[in-house]
Amino acid sequence: MLGLLKGMGVTLKNMTKKKVTYKYPDEPVKMPERFRGIQHFDPEKCIVCNQCARVCPTDCITLTGRKHPDPNKRGKIIDTYDINFEICILCDLCTEVCPTEAIVMTRNFELAAYSRDELFKDMEWLHDNNTKIRGGSQ
Repeated sequence: MLGLLKGMGVTLKNMTKKKVTYKYPDEPVKMPERFRGIQHFDPEKCIVCNQCARVCPTDCITLTGRKHPDPNKRGKIIDTYDINFEICILCDLCTEVCPTEAIVMTRNFELAAYSRDELFKDMEWLHDNNTKIRGGSQ
C-alpha cells in the first residue's frame, strides 16, 4: 500500500510540471547552433582535390573529375560527387579537410526514406540541400 501511495505522489507531482514533448512532424524542432546535419555541396568551389573521399572513414564519398578542356586554364572540372548516406556517419571530417569549403554541414537532419536506394545522393541533391530545411534559416 505504501508503494502505491509513493507512485501516486510521483505521478501527481509530475502532472503539474511543464511538458517537454515536441510535436515533431507537425512542428519542426529547433536544432542547436553547432548541430551537424547533412552536408551541402557547392560544385563551383570544388577543385577535385579528392581529400574528402580519402579522409572519409566509411568510404561513402565518390568524387570524379577531369582536366579543364581549355588548355589555358589550370585545374579540374568536377563530373560527379555522390554520398551514400546509408553508411555515412556524419563525422564532419570531409568538411574539415576541404580547402575551399565546398562541403559544409547544414542543420538539416531529415533523411528518412522507405528504400535504401533513396539514401544515395548525387551532386544536384547535395547542392539543393541548403534550401530543404524546415522551420528556420541556415
